[in-house]
Amino acid sequence: MEIEGRIINVLQKQEGTSSRTGNHWASQEYVIETHEQYPRKCCFRVFGEDRINAMNIQVGEELRVSFDVDAREYQGRWYNTLTAWKVDRIDPAAAQAGQNAMQPEPAASFGAQPAATAPFGEPAAQEGEGAADDLPF
Repeated sequence: MEIEGRIINVLQKQEGTSSRTGNHWASQEYVIETHEQYPRKCCFRVFGEDRINAMNIQVGEELRVSFDVDAREYQGRWYNTLTAWKVDRIDPAAAQAGQNAMQPEPAASFGAQPAATAPFGEPAAQEGEGAADDLPF
């Protein structure tokens, strides 16, 4: 799966040593916000010191993140994990242009331009339509 947006938070790196294998591990989580009409936030993680350093994700960057989704059960509840495996940097100007393309045209304000004027309670006749049809669409 993929998501595009701007990094708004870099969380504290977590690291330790596996009790089973004795190997060192590291994981870091990031929060990305989309550029949709109703922006969404998503928290994903990068696992492995080498990947964390190679991706070098910073707050404010525009990214396209490819990730795997996994779920696990703990004490009767299920938890999702989004693990990033690829990060592409996006040109901020291209992201802004894409954001503007997704924005709908502003709607006319209520009552700004009446479609037709008629006395109260009397349907207004519209061009090209029968007078009996008073549906607004």
